[in-house]
Amino acid sequence: MTHYVLTVKCVSRRGIVAAISGFLAGQGCNITDSAQFDDTLTGNFFTRITFQSETGATRDDLVAAFPAVSEPYGMDWAIHLASDRMKVLLMVSNFGHCLNDLLYRWRIGALPIDIVGVVSNHETYRRVTENHDLPFDLIRVTRENKPEAEAELMALVESRGVDLIILARYMQVLSDQLCRQMSGRIINIHHSFLPSFKGANPYKQAFERGVKLIGATAHYVTADLDEGPIIEQDTVRITHAQSAGDYVSLGRDVEAQVLSRAVHAHIHHRAFLNGNKTVVFPASPGSYVSERMG
Repeated sequence: MTHYVLTVKCVSRRGIVAAISGFLAGQGCNITDSAQFDDTLTGNFFTRITFQSETGATRDDLVAAFPAVSEPYGMDWAIHLASDRMKVLLMVSNFGHCLNDLLYRWRIGALPIDIVGVVSNHETYRRVTENHDLPFDLIRVTRENKPEAEAELMALVESRGVDLIILARYMQVLSDQLCRQMSGRIINIHHSFLPSFKGANPYKQAFERGVKLIGATAHYVTADLDEGPIIEQDTVRITHAQSAGDYVSLGRDVEAQVLSRAVHAHIHHRAFLNGNKTVVFPASPGSYVSERMG
């Protein structure tokens, strides 16, 4: 049986769940997992439903029939094959902990994505990339050539059919135009010391202030630098006995974990934009295995 994922966002109204479940039953589909959220502050409704077709209904069949349900409710919706893999472009500068973590998870199947290449403004990780049999593209970025560099990047996005860009510690600010063009399709990771410790050596600054918690934030990229809708966060405790080097090591570890969890939520259609926030449905027990297998 074929497995599908249905995602819906719309204004909350009575009867939405009944309409969707009735449609799926009428199409010979069996719901295997369902999550929903009614945001009383915005008046928006969100749901993610996984289901199986027991009658051989194809995605095209379902997509063609679903507007009869979606249009009366003004739904923003999509039906995905659970086995489909997003095409992902990784971007990195001179810190490779997130890149290496993503490559490892991809290689062992923990992140079921198709990596179509790595882009960097430095040569540092060319060999690492090519050792994974992936294309490496060097795009130098300066204040003078930024428009041309971003045009080159977008040409890669178009030619390789990129669904998602992951900024794996890519230390360049993207233009407002690019952020708007790729809205909801770029994920960034950074330490959670902002805005207190900006600029160079934030972990050294945190060490000198005796910070007791180190954190990381993964978010969708918007024109507001490091202030896009948050997908995932985490922290790790620090004691007085740990050094500035320990701060860096622990910080890099939590950054890698937070980024991978955010990517996992996005590629399995569990993350929804909700204004300047997100709705992120948790992975159900065993889903890190079942979602990987599709």
